[in-house]
Amino acid sequence: MTSTPHSFQVDLRGLVDLLSHHLYSSPRVYVRELLQNAVDAVTARRALDPGAEICIRLSASGGRVTIEDSGIGLTADEAHSLLATIGRSSKRGADGGEFDGQGLEATRGEFLGQFGIGLLACFVVARQIRVVTRSARDPLAAPVEWLATDDGSYTVRELPHEARPEPGTTVVLEARPGAAEWTVPAKVEELARDYGSLLPYAITFDDDEGGAPRPVTDRPAVWDRPFPTPAARRVALAGHCAQLFGFTPLDSIDLDLPVAGVRGVAYVLPEPTSPAHRAGHRVHLKGMLLTDRADNLLPDWAFFVRAVLDTDTLRPTASRENLYDDETLAAVRDALGARVRGWLAELAASEPDRLAAFLGVHHLGVKSMARHDPELLGLMLPWLPFETSDGSMSLQEFAAAHTDIHFTRTVEEFRQIAPIAAAHGLGVINAGYTYDADLLALLPAVRPELKVTELDAGAVTERLDPVPTAAELELAPFLATARTRLEPQGCDVVLRAFQPVAVPALYLDDRQARQERDRTAALESADSLWSGILGALRGSAPRARLVLNHNNPLIRRISALPDEALTGTAVESLYGQALLMSQRPLRPADSTLLNRAFLGLLEWATHSTDARDAQEDQK
Repeated sequence: MTSTPHSFQVDLRGLVDLLSHHLYSSPRVYVRELLQNAVDAVTARRALDPGAEICIRLSASGGRVTIEDSGIGLTADEAHSLLATIGRSSKRGADGGEFDGQGLEATRGEFLGQFGIGLLACFVVARQIRVVTRSARDPLAAPVEWLATDDGSYTVRELPHEARPEPGTTVVLEARPGAAEWTVPAKVEELARDYGSLLPYAITFDDDEGGAPRPVTDRPAVWDRPFPTPAARRVALAGHCAQLFGFTPLDSIDLDLPVAGVRGVAYVLPEPTSPAHRAGHRVHLKGMLLTDRADNLLPDWAFFVRAVLDTDTLRPTASRENLYDDETLAAVRDALGARVRGWLAELAASEPDRLAAFLGVHHLGVKSMARHDPELLGLMLPWLPFETSDGSMSLQEFAAAHTDIHFTRTVEEFRQIAPIAAAHGLGVINAGYTYDADLLALLPAVRPELKVTELDAGAVTERLDPVPTAAELELAPFLATARTRLEPQGCDVVLRAFQPVAVPALYLDDRQARQERDRTAALESADSLWSGILGALRGSAPRARLVLNHNNPLIRRISALPDEALTGTAVESLYGQALLMSQRPLRPADSTLLNRAFLGLLEWATHSTDARDAQEDQK
């Protein structure tokens, strides 16, 4: 039994709905399709007749959009087979290869269209499309009219020779109900400039109001134009960025990759932006704007730039509104990232003022990049800013004063310890900000003579001045009371003399102490099996420490109190105040202690007042 082959039938209304709601992000793409077909037709005409006069004219008025070109044109048979067949392209043969205007194989780079959707995509805004065309390949062929409507029907008829004396094509769109806004002359001109400013042929626009046609294309691209001085070029690029992206850049970076067929420029943002923000770059494909929201063009770490470029090698998606993420794009992305990195290296070597201005805004991006690039870390080391106990400075400057570098993992911990560390010559870096801890971990690989360790309570305590033995022995009862009161909190008490004098007590904690405290809390609430396991894991790590400042007058007065209960309450208050100053989360036991100490002090104050009042009454 033999089977009979059949052709697929396409519902044009369904196709228009698919294009407008699923394939294309906006009806605005119809202008791109018109320009694309005209440019491809002119390219084919040039291949057939290099000396032919070339022109593309676009106009709009009264709900109609017209585009006329002096391109290759079509015969009646070609109008049947190409204009109304989905997936059929005049640039592609049966085997998928492309053809030039003479039917010979040509390179893909000559034409913009690939997917054969072409003119039918214009039905996203058009009720009717009329095409009048005359072929340049067959001088004897009559002009042809192809007339299609959005109900899926079309007619083809030959016209008298005088209807179109010269080869080329004229396309007229009539807006369908609800789409008239897309055919307003000002809108059509705006879209034509946006899509076609870098196309290789001169294109003009006419609003049919009697004025002279206005140019749509603006070539060569600003990054390819000659300028008398580098300063003049920077000014021109800054103006281009302001017009295109709406900001004046800190600097511009040339993105020139001839081997990859890429030319363009990256503009450095003048304000900080989140590393998580996906940048929207503008990409032109053979001069035609492909997208202004390409987020896969540059490495993620280069979030501080916005790029615009033209390429003839990268592949578009089927909608021609983004780049296809393949091996070629991955190689180009790496190469463009290398250009941005090279720009930073050049600034570091020859223009430190410009580099400092850049890092003042985007140091976070450079730190992100340097985490994965030791060479760049070594290069940027003299310039990357960090918050340290000696003030804001680079690692290079800080390492010149401290070979033993300590760091805190939280901003709160750093702010509590920084004044005391600075007064006692302890070098501490705030690694509580994004990427700083990662960079500090890499620092010994770049500077082997440096020792980088996380700050612990013992290191700080050792740097503080010890109290004379006689004074500490005299205060032994006070210290015993303090240690007894804070034993339930898992906190030791030590006495030291340190600056500034205004700080009565300092709460010191480290990661090992916190882990041991968490283990103890888990042990108390665990069943017998887990109690045995957790008990076996008991470590010898130091506990948190409350360091009392012997230089502080309040500490001396508290240590001299005769009432042991009042002394204990005062010590608990000092613990709570130091804990609050460190801005650490309070455990339930800490909250209970704070409440108890506060109420105890209130009770003592009111009791003392009552006692004084009674004495006054007796007098």
